Amino acid sequence: MTPAQIDSLVHTAVFGATPEEKGEARQQLLEAGAAAGIRFASIHDLYMAMGRGEAGGFTVPAINVRAMAYDTGRAVMRAAKKLNAGAFILEIARSEIGYTEQRPHEYAVVMVAAALREGFHGPLFLQGDHVQTNAKKYNSPDRDKEVSTLKTLIREEMAAGFFNIDIDTSTLVDLDKPTLDEQQAVNCELAADFTAFIRTHEPKGVTVSVGGEIGEVGGKNSDVHELHAFMKGYQAALAKKNAAHLGISKISVQTGTAHGGFVGPDGKVRMDVKIDLVALEELSRVAREQYGLGGAVQHGASTLPAEAFDAFPKVGACEIHLATNFQNMVYDHPVFPAALKDEMYAWVREHAQEEKKAKDTDEQFLYKARKKAIGPFKKQFWTLPDETRAAIGNSLEEQFTFLMQKLRINDTADIVAKFVTPYQGLPTKADTIAAAAGKITAAERKAEGLAD
Repeated sequence: MTPAQIDSLVHTAVFGATPEEKGEARQQLLEAGAAAGIRFASIHDLYMAMGRGEAGGFTVPAINVRAMAYDTGRAVMRAAKKLNAGAFILEIARSEIGYTEQRPHEYAVVMVAAALREGFHGPLFLQGDHVQTNAKKYNSPDRDKEVSTLKTLIREEMAAGFFNIDIDTSTLVDLDKPTLDEQQAVNCELAADFTAFIRTHEPKGVTVSVGGEIGEVGGKNSDVHELHAFMKGYQAALAKKNAAHLGISKISVQTGTAHGGFVGPDGKVRMDVKIDLVALEELSRVAREQYGLGGAVQHGASTLPAEAFDAFPKVGACEIHLATNFQNMVYDHPVFPAALKDEMYAWVREHAQEEKKAKDTDEQFLYKARKKAIGPFKKQFWTLPDETRAAIGNSLEEQFTFLMQKLRINDTADIVAKFVTPYQGLPTKADTIAAAAGKITAAERKAEGLAD
């Protein structure tokens, strides 16, 4: 398949006029990717090897691809191929799926197309980031609907090849309770419930990597006592459901960061963030030594200063989540069209006022809310002039290369190959078309126990 054919197919896969056009293009890309050795995989066994001390010394970047998905994905693949890197994740959160208008099936195909286009070969780790409970909805009469919505999303993600799911029920931790066990109780029970659901419905031959979370990003810093309280409650709750169920492979913690960074009145990200690296190191060590996990996961890190990234492999963090700065690099790139940016900001002022807090300056508001324009202006991002896309893609590639080296994932392709077995299945053409139409696929019907 030529580069021009890949470019044409991926554009049709995203913007095709009918579900049949999208589905046909998606199926061709998935089959071409599989033939080239590009298959979806779970990182679970690599993290278990890290827990046993058989792998380590690096921190896996989990990269949230928002704007210019194909070009951003291509930049990731070029950096990974150049560095012989295999231990990296491509992810999208529940919230991002909405405002970037990228359903899991589409996202998966775009990442395959990016790998094909750049000649990257190997497992692709796709991750459902922050499969997160909305605390307000959960603590209301809509509780059952909220849980069902999350299970439907998990089902959709697994059917699309997302074999890495980060369960985030940390929104339900109640710090007003008198004991740690009570504070973490609902988090433990619900995380175990979602884990059991995943284990029951994951494809045969795949052990999905499930992540838990003990502290909401941007909130109180986590400590080892909270980790023990969560793991005790979680393991007990999971055992009640089925003693044979495997648990989580990693644990997300809060050590002082915030999603999007901390933004000053001028709309610029503050660089004086203090991360509790001592706590991160201790949490990672205890997670491995006492619970056999890959380690602790650092969220909200892409806007940290460049000199901070060396620290994460040194303290044993198994994974780090990186998102907002890549979006910033697109919006703020010197070649990004000023007229388009003005149009997007006008849209944000009209349609995203819910993002503005009483004390926010206009610059702070626009910085926080401009992500909401990615979906409505998705086609404009994709169809920027070739030279503009190339310049932004080159800048992104430089940043991905820098981060991969700092996180020490260069030359991890071999260790990934040693422990990871990619999934060999592919969806049927009918299921791919159904997914393009937003309909439930056969795999999803099976996951829900529904008749064909």
